[in-house]
Amino acid sequence: MSGVRVLVGTKKGAFVLTSDGKRKQWEVSGPHFGGWEMYHLKGSPVDPARLYASQSTGWHGQLIQRSNDGGKTWEPVGNKFAYDGVPGTHQWYDGTPHPWEFKRVWHLEPSLTDPDTVYAGVEDAALFRSADGGQSWQELSGLRGHGSGPRWQPGAGGMCLHTIILDPSDPQRIFIAISAAGAFRTDDGGKTWKPINQGLHSLYIPDPTAEVGHCVHHIAMHPSRPGVLFMQKHWDVMRSDNAGDSWQEISGNLPTDFGFAIDIHAHEPETLYVVPIKSDSEHYPLDGKLRVYRSRTGGNEWEPLTKGLPQRDCYVNVLRDAMAVDSLDKCGVYFGTTGGQVYASADAGDNWSPIVRDLPAVFSVEVQTLS
Repeated sequence: MSGVRVLVGTKKGAFVLTSDGKRKQWEVSGPHFGGWEMYHLKGSPVDPARLYASQSTGWHGQLIQRSNDGGKTWEPVGNKFAYDGVPGTHQWYDGTPHPWEFKRVWHLEPSLTDPDTVYAGVEDAALFRSADGGQSWQELSGLRGHGSGPRWQPGAGGMCLHTIILDPSDPQRIFIAISAAGAFRTDDGGKTWKPINQGLHSLYIPDPTAEVGHCVHHIAMHPSRPGVLFMQKHWDVMRSDNAGDSWQEISGNLPTDFGFAIDIHAHEPETLYVVPIKSDSEHYPLDGKLRVYRSRTGGNEWEPLTKGLPQRDCYVNVLRDAMAVDSLDKCGVYFGTTGGQVYASADAGDNWSPIVRDLPAVFSVEVQTLS
């Protein structure tokens, strides 16, 4: 029977939640690495038993953990991130220099074809790849060497490379997003990069339509349509139908278009999910009502999904990597909150229930569909 494994990274450890295809009863394993910040966990789509985790601590720095048995046991793997070329410096918009430094791994993206290959997006913004299961890492230095680098700036959470999307139809194409630089695409495996921010408009930067400098919060792509991208920006929900070459706003009737997470139904490429937050200074749901919004039309027309979610006095946030979907017949949707709840819907968002509560603040939620 099919089942699911939900990987949850929190401020104080990692948790692995498992259930059968009915998704009604859940087993909770954890905390793994209790007391450590676990920024992101993700499993290989090739080998479901292979998991990678980003572990951070102020005492010992950044560690990468790997599991070969679905999260039952873990081992630390290489923490040596080698740089191709001189680290160099960035400059903020006021022209002052800032040295590049490695702070943490925000996102891990395993290869679509090889369980030993995995990408890492880090802060300060850079992209790394490991071809030996995480033992050693090499920078794809063409990104940080892009001529726009001096114009990148940190978002409120730091200058982080937080989104990595691998194109299933073209192994040479990768999409990434940086806060606060924008979105970029490579068509040659990371040697060269192109900013893909045309159509973005950001009032809080000197040039609202600049080539770079936009605070992109997250990007999603359905594997059946690698040329179509959806974006949750600092403000605005956006869509591109040409692999990021241009974008148009699809916020439509959302009550607020500020948020962090965005995802796509596993079987319906035009069905989207976002979690609107009140504003960029008030990171909690509008009117204290936790609502996921769904569009079945690829944007512009949105409906609130509320059944099973708190509709009063709720002031949690849902972070950029804290929403995911499974690929069972009735697509399951999952998200975690900074209040420590992980909610799940086994019917594409119509009904929700908490599958675990009172965890530390949730940083990331990823889902594996198991057979």
